[in-house]
Amino acid sequence: MLFGGLRAWRNACRRTFPAYSARFLSTGGSHKAGSSTVYYVAAAGVLTLGLSYAAVPLYRMFCQAYSYGGTTASGHDKEKVGTMSPVENRVIKIKFNADLGASMRWNFKPQQLEILVKPGETALAFYKARNPSDHPVIGISTYNVVPFEAGQYFNKIQCFCFEEQMLNPHEEVDMPVFFYIDPEFAADPKMEYIDTITLSYTFFEAREGLKLPLPNHQR
Repeated sequence: MLFGGLRAWRNACRRTFPAYSARFLSTGGSHKAGSSTVYYVAAAGVLTLGLSYAAVPLYRMFCQAYSYGGTTASGHDKEKVGTMSPVENRVIKIKFNADLGASMRWNFKPQQLEILVKPGETALAFYKARNPSDHPVIGISTYNVVPFEAGQYFNKIQCFCFEEQMLNPHEEVDMPVFFYIDPEFAADPKMEYIDTITLSYTFFEAREGLKLPLPNHQR
């Protein structure tokens, strides 16, 4: 988990992806960067700090290998970002959802309910988390993409899933998700009538013996 200037990171995204940034900000997205804001740099080789429980990497490898339960697949081509072109005649509504485990004490919500993107177009969204308690709380998140068949085309370049996040008492942070829908989505006949995709995160309190649940439809 990295701490520091989300504002500088966000400005870099604006310079790199000006068209999306302008549209996102015009829709009313509010991203206040606090003094201890979490930010994630979209670059290969970034090392994250923290210890994950054994259940987490096993769950992550299984889900990423098989796009299990709509979890986005491994092998995402980040270099594709610089060469792909948006599919102009196809627009997809991306909805954002946030849930909490039964014992999780955080407040957690998306900063935007939905955005419109085209296959082959990068997109930036934010979630906000706050620890309202008087004690530090460590959280860890899982995610799903619905409909599940669309998971193979949902490419998250950078996100906050499967890594421990510690929030100090009353601390609030912005958590960015940088992603794109593979342009091959538009050429798949099975995706012809899919015009809405929901990205859902669930935060659990990280504690000894934690076992992250499988998606509901696969239990």
